[in-house]
Amino acid sequence: MDSLQEFDPSNSSNTSSININASITTNSSSSSSLSPSSTLSRYENQKRRDWNTFGQYLRNHRPPLSLSRCSGAHVLEFLKYLDQFGKTKVHIQMCPFFGNPNPPAPCPCPLRQAWGSLDALIGRLRAAFEEHGGKPEANPFGARAVRLYLREVRDSQAKARGISYEKKKRKRPPQSSSSSTTSTILPVQAIPPPAPPSAS
Repeated sequence: MDSLQEFDPSNSSNTSSININASITTNSSSSSSLSPSSTLSRYENQKRRDWNTFGQYLRNHRPPLSLSRCSGAHVLEFLKYLDQFGKTKVHIQMCPFFGNPNPPAPCPCPLRQAWGSLDALIGRLRAAFEEHGGKPEANPFGARAVRLYLREVRDSQAKARGISYEKKKRKRPPQSSSSSTTSTILPVQAIPPPAPPSAS
């Protein structure tokens, strides 16, 4: 991992506090400034912002961490840190709305990062790590502990919110084969013209 590019400490985004809410949880439409990166796709822009935010998190970590020393445990710390900026209500088991997908009234349950957001974030950071020279086998975002944590978050949020995160099966187009049922085509018969009126 010697070739792994470290985060640039001279980056202008390096500030004393991390504005995760603005850079992680919002979509790319929030950055309307015209820059060379505006030609990148939404995904690429979001991936770049997430990567810079994670680098900022590592720099602000006490003690500061280099990317080459980052492990799955540090990634888990980061994900748990992000929960304070979450917008998804996750009911606790004692809540009367536990398991109710449409609660009829407000409750004091905590707001968390939604599982889908965390899963997408880890996917982008995993790709960014390898794009910056990291080896796939040393990728902290692909660590087993991170995968297990995401699965645990998915399952607990599904129960608490009363929703299912099951993958939707793709509908396959119907296959046309000679063994399929065929309809019988009847021959079209000529209809005789009407008879002329008789003169009687």
